[in-house]
Amino acid sequence: MMGNNDRQAYDRNSNIFSPDGRLYQVEYAREAVKQGSASVGIRTPDGVVLAAARRVRSPLLEERSVEKLHKVDEFHGVASAGHVADARQLVDVSRRAAQVERLRYGEFITTEQLTTEISEHIQEYTQSGGTRPYGAALLIAGFAEGDPRLFETDPSGTAIEWQATAIGGGSDQIREELEEQYDPQMGVEDAVALARDVLTDEDDEEGAEPTIAVITADGYESRDVAE
Repeated sequence: MMGNNDRQAYDRNSNIFSPDGRLYQVEYAREAVKQGSASVGIRTPDGVVLAAARRVRSPLLEERSVEKLHKVDEFHGVASAGHVADARQLVDVSRRAAQVERLRYGEFITTEQLTTEISEHIQEYTQSGGTRPYGAALLIAGFAEGDPRLFETDPSGTAIEWQATAIGGGSDQIREELEEQYDPQMGVEDAVALARDVLTDEDDEEGAEPTIAVITADGYESRDVAE
């Protein structure tokens, strides 16, 4: 069994594997994601719904300044969980990738390609000297080439495609509810209602107001249900 001193030796560097094949800094980053408020993504045949619990911890706080959902381009958006500053950097990475594709080829980036660009950037931060893993995870949603897609990327740079999922605090419980209630043929409005329900069930804190965005063939639409 590895002692505390041995473990600390592997904690000091973000890109050294422990003898049992673990990167402790990546695991700590995943724990940081779990401490954040939850975000949910639900894919339907007509589009993708992103929703996030937005905690307002003081009546003096301006609600609009707490951003969990971000527009990337006309047909893509992301929801975040974890450290806000880290998530903001990843949002900038996603927007630059979308702009480069648009300027270079005159086309919108596909959701899968956007996810790959973000995931590769995240993964580089798990193996480069002088860096640390991002303490944030993203749900990446898009409607490109007539195809709604939903992906998740975590602090290791692993990308997974989902029909419906959740990240952040209470994500395991929310995912169980989605497994019970999700219908692959549901409409966008039904998905909006489901996202609100699972977030409300998970976070009953006063001041926790869900925000919602919908991405369809018509583009990205923000719906601030707190208004």
